[in-house]
Amino acid sequence: METEKLHYEDFTQGRSFALGPRLVTAEEIIEFATEFDPQPMHLSEDAGKASILGGLSASGWHTSSLFMRLMIDAYVLKAASEGAPGIEFMQWRRPVLAGDTLSGQSVVEETRLMRSRPHLGIVTFGHELHNQRGETVLKARNAVMVRRRETTEVSA
Repeated sequence: METEKLHYEDFTQGRSFALGPRLVTAEEIIEFATEFDPQPMHLSEDAGKASILGGLSASGWHTSSLFMRLMIDAYVLKAASEGAPGIEFMQWRRPVLAGDTLSGQSVVEETRLMRSRPHLGIVTFGHELHNQRGETVLKARNAVMVRRRETTEVSA
């Protein structure tokens, strides 16, 4: 039901959403890499060990896809989201290796109303994902457009 969705007003500065945990398997690393990023360190444990990554490693794009899924499960599908205008930055800080468990958080950093579309607000999130050793594997920042709870038009 629409009334159960999180709206712009619910995303207050400092609010945090837990991401994960999510185990990353060798099978899914190889499957993703075979389809989208068939570099040797993403396809073979031996090639991964021979690289600077130290083992069978998820592609950064795979890590980004896992991160997206964690956001979807944590809050995106629960929100009155209208999509995102892009990503300000995304950093892959450490390799994600087969057997790693990812978890982290998304934190509301800023909010502002859209003057051109008064029924929407912009919510900017900072994100971090860590492995089971507490090492940061991904950092990102992006804005999301979220519907306001009020249904009446706001005059500019």
